[in-house]
Amino acid sequence: MKNFTCQCGNTVYFANTKCLSCNRALGFVPEIVAISSFDNAADGAWVSHVNGLRYWPCTNYLNHHICNWVVEEGSQQSLCHSCSLTKTIPDLSRPHNMQLWFRMEQAKRRLLFTLMSLGLPIWEQRSNKPNLRFEFLEDVEEDEYGQELTVKSTVVTGHSNGMITLNLKEAEDSSRVMMREQMNERYRTLIGHFRHESGHFYWEWLIRGSVYLNTYRELFGDEREDYTASLQRYYESGPPMDWESQFISAYASAHSWEDWAESWAHYLHIIDTLDTAAQYGVSLETNEVVDPVDKTRGIDFDRLYADWCRLTTVLNALNRSMGLDDAYPFTIPPDALGKLRFIHNLIEQHR
Repeated sequence: MKNFTCQCGNTVYFANTKCLSCNRALGFVPEIVAISSFDNAADGAWVSHVNGLRYWPCTNYLNHHICNWVVEEGSQQSLCHSCSLTKTIPDLSRPHNMQLWFRMEQAKRRLLFTLMSLGLPIWEQRSNKPNLRFEFLEDVEEDEYGQELTVKSTVVTGHSNGMITLNLKEAEDSSRVMMREQMNERYRTLIGHFRHESGHFYWEWLIRGSVYLNTYRELFGDEREDYTASLQRYYESGPPMDWESQFISAYASAHSWEDWAESWAHYLHIIDTLDTAAQYGVSLETNEVVDPVDKTRGIDFDRLYADWCRLTTVLNALNRSMGLDDAYPFTIPPDALGKLRFIHNLIEQHR
């Protein structure tokens, strides 16, 4: 994730809404994929320091302070591009839901920034492709008096025809950690869910019916295998004994689509983390970390992966020094590495 600069020269960050140095309003401008500072016009519009254009804050900022993206003047929408993708928000009358919704939107915006930086379609529409949408739902049921009560595990996080559904409890740290323990997972984060589910969406855009389908099947397996039966078998019997020699995670062994989504998520982990390291000028063994979203040149996957291996070794060691779990608790076997290379080349060709 890149850092940005206010017009006063102060460093500002992706989630900021106000510069702490000059008190100017800050907002993310999707058209330029950057945070801008703004001056107020006489009619209340915000004038961008970066491009001089006029914007209005997103309605979700004005009403809830949930969002820091802006809407270009003349738009027919009062919601920004990010918030317009969310079709269902939590019930804000419930305690803590505002905070959980804020976390959901923060993670979603971080995902969108990475996707935009990689030049991937987000708001583009085609008649034969699904449109990207999100819904944030919570587990509820009615008691004998018809009153809603929060219960456990009725909303399933997943993707269907462009709609990414996330259980609101995934934004609740204690619930997510409990689920990670129950599922015997090495890693479970909110941004990880967004990245994984976006993989299912991009399979529809980049793989289905494309010239890459046969190569995909050679690497990930045949997606035509019964998905429901595959998942049932996985949850009943677990992954194969040798899964670590073929897959990036145990869940990736459940079905071809899950292998793709897990690999896609890991690739986005690599991109965002290396992007952050490059922005801070991190050097490993006297070599600066490569900027993975540099649009002026094609990035070699071998260089990307070499930097990733060195960086995660350092990150894990630092976490252990603080008594924390490894930041990246995975080993990438050769088969999984080939899948990451395929995704990298696919995205580079799309860009």
